[in-house]
Amino acid sequence: MQSITVHDLHAGRERPLIDVREEHEFAAGHVPGAVNLPMSTLGEHLDELPAEPFDVICQVGGRSARVTEALVARGHDVTNVEGGTGEWVAAGYPVEA
Repeated sequence: MQSITVHDLHAGRERPLIDVREEHEFAAGHVPGAVNLPMSTLGEHLDELPAEPFDVICQVGGRSARVTEALVARGHDVTNVEGGTGEWVAAGYPVEA
């Protein structure tokens, strides 16, 4: 499984970012530019996933890793963000609410 750190993400990537946390988690604060597609309903929104390579983030990296593995198996070019939004916030990077 491909993965990057929050520092790699912050350094700049020209890829869409999908946040698989639940809507209330996303609303409380997320990485700027992220799009929310909760893991719990992702199966209903597969047609909304980017056609190009993209990154997946959650709170600490567990959910996003599972989603990444599942989507790679379906043929998507996906990278997991290790440490998730929690590590992004801990690093002092900006969030949108």
